[in-house]
Amino acid sequence: MGEFENTNDSSSFHIQLLSKIIDMNQYPVIKLIIEHNLTRKEYSEMMDMIEGLNETYELQKEEGLLDFTSLLIQFAGMLNEKLNPNETIEALKSEGCYPLLMSEFSKILEEYDRQHRRR
Repeated sequence: MGEFENTNDSSSFHIQLLSKIIDMNQYPVIKLIIEHNLTRKEYSEMMDMIEGLNETYELQKEEGLLDFTSLLIQFAGMLNEKLNPNETIEALKSEGCYPLLMSEFSKILEEYDRQHRRR
């Protein structure tokens, strides 16, 4: 068990060193994963979920649907509890992952904020 702990400590230390020499702001998704301590499995589950939502989005868009709020709600509900939906959308958008879907989610959130600030 001691050897595993040393490996884990070394890995953590190496990640800290790498994060100091790399501009982590250029890789917001990776930064998010590291900061929120997502496992490889959690990351894979998240990306699979987003891939599925993206496919649904493309199909619905092709069929002429205009309101994608239900996809945003699904995204937020299925997202790992370690992550904030708004922060995750912004990171994915900034890194160019699923750009049309993330732009759509951003528009929905901005519209929601505008409507609720007026009240």
